[in-house]
Amino acid sequence: MGVSGISIWQLLIVLLIVVLIFGTKRIKNIGSDLGGAIKSFRKGLNEAESAESDLSKIGEELNKDPEENEEESGETKND
Repeated sequence: MGVSGISIWQLLIVLLIVVLIFGTKRIKNIGSDLGGAIKSFRKGLNEAESAESDLSKIGEELNKDPEENEEESGETKND
């Protein structure tokens, strides 16, 4: 018995039917399209993470004390 009561023979019969219906060329195209979609999705995730880290750095710089910002620019606070 395989996963959830399905034997290996039942899986092979289903695979054979799928190959007969779609053909190997179409299954190959579907596989390559799926691989490209996954690659694009991972690339998008990496770009989103890098953009998020860039925004958090900018937010940290904006949230610094005003006195620190004045010291960095060479200005002093006049009371």
